[in-house]
Amino acid sequence: MKFFIDTADIQEIRHANERGWVDGVTTNPSLVAKVGRPMREVIKEICQTVSGPVSAEVLSTAKDDMYKEGMELAKIHDNVVVKIPMTEDGLVVVKKFKAEGIRTNVTLVFSPLQALLVAKAGGTMVSPFVGRLDDISTPGMDLIHQIKTIYDNYDFSTEILVASIRHNVHILESAMMGADIVTVPFKVMQNMIPHPLTDKGLDIFLKDAQKIVK
Repeated sequence: MKFFIDTADIQEIRHANERGWVDGVTTNPSLVAKVGRPMREVIKEICQTVSGPVSAEVLSTAKDDMYKEGMELAKIHDNVVVKIPMTEDGLVVVKKFKAEGIRTNVTLVFSPLQALLVAKAGGTMVSPFVGRLDDISTPGMDLIHQIKTIYDNYDFSTEILVASIRHNVHILESAMMGADIVTVPFKVMQNMIPHPLTDKGLDIFLKDAQKIVK
């Protein structure tokens, strides 16, 4: 399973990359706004820092505007994947980009039928948002299971990119279901490391190491 980091903070990306946690990066307008820099500048720097796909989201919703904006984003770097919202116009743009060899990531997906349409349109990746479904008392991981089943049934090439990851259980269940990618905030990535038995064992080993005859 590939790990993408969900951030526009270049320092977080560098820290995660040093630890081998970055197969790609996802950004969105909210994340870019937090860093207070021009979007094009941020995307370019991220692409120069990591070797994998970097999702850059269009800010328009009209079909022609999304297409023009996506074309401009794709010119920034070969690593750019154009992020398109799950709308009817968005699917038209995805289909056009597929024909032109431009990779896409369709975002804000909340149902298996939306994901089916993304695959039919030729989306490179689909981003179902599990955490936001959990927020409205709907089990988000059920959606991943449904999409995985549909895609396996018909051998679709669209990759399942599990988004809106909130905690370790989301990551664990994504891996067990066979999702292609999870996109994870840096803090959640860090939460995967510690375990009380690891800490206890290390403490014992360090104490015993002091007893070794030199």
